[in-house]
Amino acid sequence: MSQTFLNKPARTLGILGGGQLGRMSALAAARLGIKTHIFCPDQESPASYVAARSFVAAYDDQAALAEFAQSVDVISYEFENIPVETVRYLKTLKPVFPDDDLLEIAQHRWSEKQFLNDIGIPTAQWSKAICADDVRVTLHKWDATSCIIKTTRLGYDGKGQARIETLSDIDTAWSSLKTEEAIVESLVSFKHEISVIVARDQFGKTEAYCPVLNDHKNHILSKTTAPAPLNNALLNEASQMAVKLAEKLDLVGVLGLELFVTEDGQIIANEIAPRTHNSGHWTIDACAVSQFENHVRTVCGLPVGKTNRHCDAVMLNLIGDDVALVEDYLTQANACIHLYGKPEIRAGRKMGHITLLTPLKK
Repeated sequence: MSQTFLNKPARTLGILGGGQLGRMSALAAARLGIKTHIFCPDQESPASYVAARSFVAAYDDQAALAEFAQSVDVISYEFENIPVETVRYLKTLKPVFPDDDLLEIAQHRWSEKQFLNDIGIPTAQWSKAICADDVRVTLHKWDATSCIIKTTRLGYDGKGQARIETLSDIDTAWSSLKTEEAIVESLVSFKHEISVIVARDQFGKTEAYCPVLNDHKNHILSKTTAPAPLNNALLNEASQMAVKLAEKLDLVGVLGLELFVTEDGQIIANEIAPRTHNSGHWTIDACAVSQFENHVRTVCGLPVGKTNRHCDAVMLNLIGDDVALVEDYLTQANACIHLYGKPEIRAGRKMGHITLLTPLKK
């Protein structure tokens, strides 16, 4: 993957997207003396409140994109649904990390699964589908009657997917996706969902945070436990997968690899997130160098920081009305509160998070 590296560390970082991940990256950049400019279609985005400058325009507004690019030294993005065309246009003006090829892989589930399999990282059994009949053919081939079908693009937090329990569910499930292409995945009997976040700088140095255990409610991450309370051999295998992925992608930046631990103790990959990840928010308080600082470091041409933790941690997502729980933690000694500045509370909306720390024993 061809990339243009920086000759000297960036002093101004441009971030595409204005959500909480951009906000926390901008706060980390400020600690390093790096200014942040945000490009986002939304007025008063969470990241805009803490950035030096904000550009409010559509992602296909090339005039606004050019002005944005001129104002910064390097560009990154805070979520993977930024149009690849936007990134490729900006790449002609300024360096962009992570690479647009990684973004394209992560945006399309066929490409994502194929890339993982090609580098020897196992996934659930999968197949392509462009119509309901393709789902029927796949299930016949697998000698199965149940599966998950997902849109190839834009699905997250449980959106864009449907579960099929019997063959009679296929047509209704396909229609519900409102898509022209989907991925068919076999149902995985898993005990745990874990993730690993890895950072890699332009000098080829890679650092991984400890694998963490993730619990979900309504398909949205609810709780992360760091480190995952699982056996070391399994955790080492998960870390090795994430590091291998970063190296094969020639990553500059941070990515998250979501994984399943099956009932028989195997690890299979679920998804790639080419950015900072919700399951890594605990690193802000439990590590000397957070995932957000490492994101800023790596894309701005600085060396990746060590990912050692000084505390174990439990991170609680504040989703929708859960934000009212903040009051219960305001006076708790080990609680670190992070609110994202979103004015409107909605069901399923990530309003903030709380990290509960347990110092490591010396």
